[in-house]
Amino acid sequence: QMRNASKLLHHDRALLVRWFSADAQSSLARNRDVWQSRFHESSTRTVSEPAASGFTKLSFGGQKRSISMATSKRGSIIGSRFNGQISQSSQVLSRRCYASASDLPPHQEIGMPSLSPTMTEGNIARWLKKEGDKVSPGEVLCEVETDKATVEMECMEEGYLAKIVRGDGQKEIKVGEVIAITVEDEEDIAKFKDYQPSASEPSEPPAKETSAPPPPKKEVVAEPAREPEPKVSKPSAPSSSGDRIFASPFARKLAEEKNVPLSSIKGTGPEGLIVKADIDDFLASGAKEVSASSKAKVATDAALDYTDIPVSQIRKITASRLLLSKQTIPHYYLTVDTCVDKLMSLRTHLNSLQEASGGARISVNDLVIKAAALALRKVPQCNSSWTNDYIRQYHNVNINVAVQTDQGLFVPVVRDADKKGLSTIGEEVKQLAKKAKENSLKPQDYEGGTFTVSNLGGPYGVKQFCAIINPPQSGILAVGSAERRVVPGSGAEEFKFASFMSVTLSCDHRVIDGAIGAEWLKAFKGYIENPESMLL
Repeated sequence: QMRNASKLLHHDRALLVRWFSADAQSSLARNRDVWQSRFHESSTRTVSEPAASGFTKLSFGGQKRSISMATSKRGSIIGSRFNGQISQSSQVLSRRCYASASDLPPHQEIGMPSLSPTMTEGNIARWLKKEGDKVSPGEVLCEVETDKATVEMECMEEGYLAKIVRGDGQKEIKVGEVIAITVEDEEDIAKFKDYQPSASEPSEPPAKETSAPPPPKKEVVAEPAREPEPKVSKPSAPSSSGDRIFASPFARKLAEEKNVPLSSIKGTGPEGLIVKADIDDFLASGAKEVSASSKAKVATDAALDYTDIPVSQIRKITASRLLLSKQTIPHYYLTVDTCVDKLMSLRTHLNSLQEASGGARISVNDLVIKAAALALRKVPQCNSSWTNDYIRQYHNVNINVAVQTDQGLFVPVVRDADKKGLSTIGEEVKQLAKKAKENSLKPQDYEGGTFTVSNLGGPYGVKQFCAIINPPQSGILAVGSAERRVVPGSGAEEFKFASFMSVTLSCDHRVIDGAIGAEWLKAFKGYIENPESMLL
């Protein structure tokens, strides 16, 4: 079979691929001389066992970077027969490549990394390394602005930064797109001065060319389809204006000079004859409409004074995700008023203890986060997320806390909030809020949340509002401000003052039924109105 393989090359490629499988390696090794004698073309080198092994692994989606330089650069049997397949697969599977141009040495392309699960594109905030600098594993190359925060991108291998393809401030760079080139030898840096990333991707144009023939066929078919449309519309024009239009010679001449269609004018002369007065009236009415619209436009333009503010990557992604949430998640809202007199009394007592011991003060928001976490542990159905095939219920209670900054809205996460004390929660929230305002949050600071708390009451005095669910979560708690109200006392005509705080739970109805949401709010209200129970 191996001796007859020359005849089978043009007839059965599938059989040839099977010969190159792992099971046939021993047979290939025994008949290597036969291959050399039958398929020696332009190169005097033969395919070594590592090269053949690399081709085998690459053909079946195996290991990366297994193609030797001899296989990639020289006209061996594999390179000559399956050149298109090898080049395409190596481009996809490996970022280290050997350029087709003879003047470019071996190099490594650094692509835009995916630094968060929802990231599809990013921005280059700034480069911390310059072209020509030596880089080592662990060193920070640049700062990348993702959909969540600004993250430092570290170098993975030792070498030299030969070319920065995307400079400081470059925006909307797709994940995987080349942003820089590194080389191993310092003397190779100058060869990448005029480097273009398209030159290192020869496998993409052939793919486009192969997919190009079908569209021209559609265009060829579509062109005859467009031709009958004018043919049909041309006869229809005379039919619509088939009735003769009667106009005086002077009116007809005036209409031609002023480019006025006679079909749009109703004649006032004998038997509907269009006269000069009809043309004048039409021109006058048109001038009034034009002047009125132009005056309104000038007045509107003069009244507007605005500034176009560039949209940051974080705000853009936040907008798209919230829009997706509002359009795809069936929201419903539950509101309850909770008495916070005991909560405020406990907070005052705890803060006095904190001040005596030198600790940080505890805020109302810290108590709300703790109560929400304990309520999630008590009603775990609300600590879930929706997938198309199942509902995923989380065993960790990780609370995202909404933080407003100049760059946009951040939601850092307090992990295992149900197991932490109030002082620990307060300290973590302060540190995370500081990082968010400095735009220095790491992915581990905001990923993995299972529930969100948004508080506009304490900082801004908002009485009540409805928040939008942060996908893939199924609930978010909107916390309003506390206000004093007059409530009935113990006696028939007795009244007293009490402080109440309004909270609204936004639920995903696919995951949380109305009764389950009400049960969670009942548990939350119990912890707020009896805060001592949170210590049990």
